[in-house]
Amino acid sequence: MNIAELMKKNRDKFIEENKKFIYNAAYKTCKRTLDWANDEELSIALIAFNNACNNYNEKKGNFFSYTSVIIKNSLIDFFRKSKNTPYLLFDDANNEMDEDNYIDYKVSLNQYEIDIENQKRAEEIALFSKELAKYKLSFNDLIKSSPSHIDTRNNLLNLALTCSNNEDILKYIKEKRLLPVSQIALLTGAKKKYIEKWRRYILTLILILSSNEYPYIKSYLNIKVGENDA
Repeated sequence: MNIAELMKKNRDKFIEENKKFIYNAAYKTCKRTLDWANDEELSIALIAFNNACNNYNEKKGNFFSYTSVIIKNSLIDFFRKSKNTPYLLFDDANNEMDEDNYIDYKVSLNQYEIDIENQKRAEEIALFSKELAKYKLSFNDLIKSSPSHIDTRNNLLNLALTCSNNEDILKYIKEKRLLPVSQIALLTGAKKKYIEKWRRYILTLILILSSNEYPYIKSYLNIKVGENDA
């Protein structure tokens, strides 16, 4: 029996059997011990898993790989919209689990699934390249404008996260195709020169974080919850 048939036959049982996968998928982003009875992050992950069950088809590649992306992005969106937004970090580690590599075990892909996922990524990159072109940007610009220092990248990530949840800033960006430097400085407390220096990088992050069109790109930003050491 394949996964699609299992999901249809008994969804509750399928979810129950995969609660460890759901937990570890949430843990990889939250980076802390979670409790099913008390932590909203696990509820978000559970809902995301159920939504993935509803929307999955073989064209999306490996189910568990697809679902881990959906859970991670759902948590990032949850943090983005939360009143008490945690400080997020780019995870430069190798994504290893402290307890085990349960997700990696679940996501052992066959060649067909690898090809499908590569195709999905290529389609996303092509779509995002077209959007970047509207702002006279390219992936090469992003590479050239990326800060080398991890603390700077983390600070810019959280600045972009705040901006991506502000409707006025998003409207300005979409209409003017420009970054509202003064508006962002007022919202975040960052200096205008700092924002202007990293304008291209900030704009690119905002476009990714505020959209639902780029799940793989957003997932591969490799974001986790951390502490602000600044």
